[in-house]
Amino acid sequence: MVAQVIDGKAFAAKVRAQVADQVAKLKEENGITPGLAVVLVGEDPASQVYVRSKGKMTVEVGMNSYEHKLDVDTSEEDLLALIDKLNNDPAVHGILVQLPLPKHLNEDLVINSIDPAKDVDGFHISNVGLLGTGQKSMVPCTPLGCLMMLRDHHGSLSGMDAVVIGRSNIVGKPMAQLLLGDSCTVTIAHSRTKDLPDVVRRADIVVAAVGRPEMVPGDWIKEGATVIDVGINRIERDGKNKLVGDVDYASAAERAGAITPVPGGVGPMTIACLLANTLTAACRSNGLPEPEGLTA
Repeated sequence: MVAQVIDGKAFAAKVRAQVADQVAKLKEENGITPGLAVVLVGEDPASQVYVRSKGKMTVEVGMNSYEHKLDVDTSEEDLLALIDKLNNDPAVHGILVQLPLPKHLNEDLVINSIDPAKDVDGFHISNVGLLGTGQKSMVPCTPLGCLMMLRDHHGSLSGMDAVVIGRSNIVGKPMAQLLLGDSCTVTIAHSRTKDLPDVVRRADIVVAAVGRPEMVPGDWIKEGATVIDVGINRIERDGKNKLVGDVDYASAAERAGAITPVPGGVGPMTIACLLANTLTAACRSNGLPEPEGLTA
């Protein structure tokens, strides 16, 4: 069996096109332009690249982009004051504080100071609680992207056996909640799971999000299973830097029915879903119907 490659780059482009169409409709019919504010503290190179990419794509889909770049030694008081200002700005529908923050800043405090309705990262404790109890919430972007790709590939996920490897608050736990919401039977596995290979082998859907390069070999994968590899790990091989996932792609692709590559799989979906969440937040804040096909 040769697995079908789930092309996240192409799927993300399709999602961004959907967002752009619905933003144009929102502007024309309601005079509303969704606005995304991104706050970057410090000069972390990877974060700077990511923020630039977010800003560029925000403008490309017709939204307003507001970037706030603060010095690395910005005080917690000043950062919280900026967030309060953005919370009260009607032109801003989504707020994202780029992580990680400098060590002197309390990430939990900062995240939970964002208006939950504008928390397009889905990290606010209120959104975590709403998602966990099956209520309407802002959903973390990476798990939302994974869910969209799974629904697109399978249609209904009802009754499928899903294993999520990893228990982070950013991916593992919300991913499990989303799969439960689509009526999967869900197991959250991790480094302490006994007989992990056997647990993974029974899954129709495997979502790997542990941050360990090529931890999941092909012989852990059930024949025909769908593999969503969230991992992005930089390793050195044959004297060159290379990006690999948490799954050994070559061996897994021989057994899986479908698989996401790294790079070009889940990664591009994260920003696409950030834009989708900003559109959703703009619609909700104005009492308008949510965009179709772009929410959980």
